[in-house]
Amino acid sequence: MTAQPEPADALLRADQLIAGYIPEVDILRGCDFFLRDGEIVGIIGPNGAGKSTLLKTLFGLIPVRSGSVRLRGEDITSAPAHVLVTKGVGYVPQTNNVFPSLTIEENLEMGAYLRPTAFRDRFDFVAGLFPLLAERRKVKAGALSGGERQMVAMGRALMMEPSVLLLDEPSAGLSPMFQDEVFIRCKQINATGVSVIMVEQNARRCLQICDRGYVLDQGANAYTDTGANLMKDPKVIELYLGTLAGSREKK
Repeated sequence: MTAQPEPADALLRADQLIAGYIPEVDILRGCDFFLRDGEIVGIIGPNGAGKSTLLKTLFGLIPVRSGSVRLRGEDITSAPAHVLVTKGVGYVPQTNNVFPSLTIEENLEMGAYLRPTAFRDRFDFVAGLFPLLAERRKVKAGALSGGERQMVAMGRALMMEPSVLLLDEPSAGLSPMFQDEVFIRCKQINATGVSVIMVEQNARRCLQICDRGYVLDQGANAYTDTGANLMKDPKVIELYLGTLAGSREKK
C-alpha cells in the first residue's frame, strides 16, 4: 500500500510522537499523523494500539517525550488543554464526558466558559445540529440515555467553535440506532467546516465516512490510505477489520 503524502499545509500534524502514561513506558512509538482542512480522518486498530493515547496526546493530556504536534504550522506540543480550546481544538472523551448533575443547557454553558458572550449564538448553532438538546435543555444530563449524552458531549465541544474536533470512540456502548445517529452527526458537523479526527472500534462504519484512515498497531502506523482503500485492502481486512468486526459482534 502506498502511504498518502503529507501536505506541507496540513491543518494539524504530528511527527514521530513518543508518549505514554508511565515514565519509561511508551505507548506511542514514533507515530505520524496529519489532518487536512475539511477532512474526516479515522483512527482504527486493535485494543491497546494507542488510538486513544494519540488523541489525548494531541490534546495535551499526555506529555510528549519526543516528536512534535503542529496546528496551522504553530508548535502546540504538550500545550495545556485550555490553551488548545482557545486555538480551535475540541475534544470529546469516551467516558465521563458530561456533567450529570447539570442540565443540558448548563453543560453547553460549560462548553462556552471561555467565551460566555458567544453562548447564545453557539447554542443556536448546536441546536441546529442536535434539535433534541434544545427541546430538552432543562433536563439533567444524568437522566439521558447514552446516545443522548453523547450528543450533549459533542455539542459542548462545539460551543467554542473549533476548527478541529477530536472524538474518542463516539459510538462505544450505544445501541445500533444511536451508533448510526452518531456517524450521521459527524458527517453533518464536518459539513459545517469542522475537521474531524475519530478513534473508533466500529472500524468498518468509521472507514465508510472517512476521507482517510490510519491503522495503529503497537503505537505506530501500520497502514494509512483513503477510507475506501483501507476497507478493501486484503491485509487490513485479514489483520484488522475481521478481528475488529468479530469483537464488535460479540459485544
